[in-house]
Amino acid sequence: MGEIAEMAHVSKRTIDYYTSIGLLNADRSKSNYRIYSDEALVDLKFIEECKSLHFPLDEIKRKLEMRKAKHLRESEVEKHVSAVTQQMKQLHSDLFDLIPILETLDEEQKQKLTSNLSLLRTTLMQSLLSVTT
Repeated sequence: MGEIAEMAHVSKRTIDYYTSIGLLNADRSKSNYRIYSDEALVDLKFIEECKSLHFPLDEIKRKLEMRKAKHLRESEVEKHVSAVTQQMKQLHSDLFDLIPILETLDEEQKQKLTSNLSLLRTTLMQSLLSVTT
């Protein structure tokens, strides 16, 4: 457990908690130690990324399950698309609320933010195009 905690830059306690609530899965050794796979490390990094975006743990668990599912029912896909659409609307609203603050920044600060937003917008567009083609 210490190795995966170190690789993911989280505490052992965090790993233990995620395992206890079913976000992470571990195999057991003959001496009953938990053994985490490379897939668990990928999951852990995904969990931490979702947490940084302020997703609640139950939503993160649902996202993990969807990532691992071989096939999803159409209703599940529609539900997920609806959730993403709602999140995009919320983000748009949040950005709109920032306009007065952004107007107070100097040109260098504005350029840095614009650059970051452009990169995110490009990534989002690529993701959307990959889904629709």
